[in-house]
Amino acid sequence: MELPGFKPQQLQKAVSSLLKFVGDADKSTQLLEEDEVFHLVVSLKKAPVGPRKDKLIRIAIPHPLWTAEGAEVCLFVKDHKGEGHKAAKQRLAKLLKNGGVAKVVGLSKLRTKYESHEAKRQLCGAYDLFLADERIIPSLPKLIGKAFFKKKKQPVPVDMRAADFPKQVQAALAATYMTPPQGTCVSVRVARSSMEQQQIVENAMAALRGVVGNIPKKWGNVQAVYLKTSESMSLPVYQVLPEEPTKIAAQQQEEQDSQ
Repeated sequence: MELPGFKPQQLQKAVSSLLKFVGDADKSTQLLEEDEVFHLVVSLKKAPVGPRKDKLIRIAIPHPLWTAEGAEVCLFVKDHKGEGHKAAKQRLAKLLKNGGVAKVVGLSKLRTKYESHEAKRQLCGAYDLFLADERIIPSLPKLIGKAFFKKKKQPVPVDMRAADFPKQVQAALAATYMTPPQGTCVSVRVARSSMEQQQIVENAMAALRGVVGNIPKKWGNVQAVYLKTSESMSLPVYQVLPEEPTKIAAQQQEEQDSQ
């Protein structure tokens, strides 16, 4: 996908500056090196029109944010006819030491152990990524609460009945995700500070193309692109001048009508 006017060197500079920022922050607080998450932020000229959509859109990136060995992933499953915790764990055990899934939670526990708002909030913050048996996706919004949607951590559907279920888990780990925009801003996670600089750049470029491919009017609707970490300010890597306000044209028409 062509991105007219976009200069990759600006992205290179932003990544370099943010890596320096993360390194300086670690030194100033005298803490061990922390793995900061990089976010790509795309500002739109006009917000999409239509009903609200919360379904995550998967965007492939060349360098996974998580690995099966190091990911903190939670899987939501059905508690019915042997398809609960034990069955899921047995299947996951075949994939790289539990397949990167650190916890399996059944619907019954979501209704009891994680009933309170505080319990839901803590669950949301405890894991990098959430997966769910695709059959229970319609039941989840009420059970997991608003915290997941505010943090853009709504579960990614997987087909636990499929023979390639372990590969689906790997594919989920090897991607980033965007929520269809409701306003004029889209933010996606693209990298971690422990990655090489070029890997971060390549992930950001892939994510940018993925975002642009899933917004109305594509690149023509992009006002600006920024890169940031969770703790940094947003660094601009692309900007265009705002379009001429329509109210000026309206004012001119009024003047012509009065003549």
